[in-house]
Amino acid sequence: MTARRLADLRTALAGLDPMPGELVRERAEVPARFGVSARYAKWAGTPAPPPTGPGPAVLFERVAPESGAPARAVLIGLYGTRRRAAALLGTTPGLLPQRIVDAVGSPVPPISGRGGREPVRVPLAPDLTALPVPVLTDEDAGPYLTLGSVLATDPDTGVRNLSVHRMCVQGPDRLSLWMVPGRDLEAAHQAARRRGENLPVAIHLGLGPAVLLSSCCPASLVPGGVDELGVAGALGGAPVELTDCRTVAAECIAHAEYVIEGELLADTAPENPRGPYATPEFLGYRGRAHPALPTVRVTGITAREGAILQTVSGPGHEQSVLLGFGMEAAVLARLRELDAPVKGVHCHTAGGGQLMVVLQWRTKRSAADDEVVRKAAESVLEEFRMAKLAVSVDEDVDIESDADLWWAMTTRLQADRDVAVLSDRPGFPLDPSQSTAYSPHLSADGRTAKAHFDCTVPHALRARFHRPRFTEPPVQGS
Repeated sequence: MTARRLADLRTALAGLDPMPGELVRERAEVPARFGVSARYAKWAGTPAPPPTGPGPAVLFERVAPESGAPARAVLIGLYGTRRRAAALLGTTPGLLPQRIVDAVGSPVPPISGRGGREPVRVPLAPDLTALPVPVLTDEDAGPYLTLGSVLATDPDTGVRNLSVHRMCVQGPDRLSLWMVPGRDLEAAHQAARRRGENLPVAIHLGLGPAVLLSSCCPASLVPGGVDELGVAGALGGAPVELTDCRTVAAECIAHAEYVIEGELLADTAPENPRGPYATPEFLGYRGRAHPALPTVRVTGITAREGAILQTVSGPGHEQSVLLGFGMEAAVLARLRELDAPVKGVHCHTAGGGQLMVVLQWRTKRSAADDEVVRKAAESVLEEFRMAKLAVSVDEDVDIESDADLWWAMTTRLQADRDVAVLSDRPGFPLDPSQSTAYSPHLSADGRTAKAHFDCTVPHALRARFHRPRFTEPPVQGS
């Protein structure tokens, strides 16, 4: 794929058109409220509820907002399979994590727009209700931007941050925004508040694969001071092009389909004034609405001609894939720092791309490697708060195959010696089992028991676990 394809959503989609079954175009008009999600549900994949399974990207060409504004295009499911997501970057699922690690180590800084050659941006009325923002369920707080990438600059450090956040439309010019505590956007917001200022932000909908994947990388991989746009430039093979916002003193990404300009205020508002729920979470359960969230005042919206609003379904393969590749890169980098004999990492979509980590180890060279594997796997559980289950397998196991993983667990694990439990560790409260109501052994909600399933063959017994390959017949005439 060309460098432009890696930076631009439309050329990424054009690359899918010739690939059978990878992109479905839905030309009939559907409503933004429930229409997109209900039609896509069969392809969302676990953790979405059954019956469901991984499927194509779907471009709904006519999605009607509730306000009666003209129908516009909505894209969902672009990253709905690991293979397709990696192919958008010209690689495979097994190689992409190392590509991301390399990009973090050698960032390519963004550049200003190239003298008018960037796409034309059309100013729209600053009215969020005119956009086809989907509503997933009748319990939702409202329409949600689920793939809104927020670009902001810390006023104290001058460092840019690009990160994806859940944002609920609270009115024509208001969004509530949930930030993970302790991350860079929250630090920038607090710095602006100390100055008595609002924080200018640019919210992007519809970005190229390199930019979106970089914005989903965890802080353990891309620490403060490292510009995610530089990572995206390295990952995509070309600098990300920036241009100035029209209504706030901020930069935006020139090739984004939509840019919502605004200010992150000090004011807070309830996420759902009408009920207890937000929108379905990525682990597959109903999300609880926050009683008070920071709000964004929208000052302007620009769009490309024929703009495509990109979204995810909440729970499903797509969000898990986006979160998983960055997590894999972070785990891979950390294990290599420890000089552990890791070959590959797969953050399984069943755990939302975060809670279940499959570790593939190189062939053991001695009996000492039995303990090396176990200690290294347990270090992942200790160092990565989100990781709840680690599954270790040998390099003859296909970590992209659920059947092969279950086969390894069935034939290469004895529970009384190969399962290690780490009790009462910091965890992730969106997993409803991580609560004192579920387990009296936990000291507080948001803590969890973690487990390592060692499905690697003991070095001393390796000859008993040889997987035979079917013999090829001799070539005629040889």
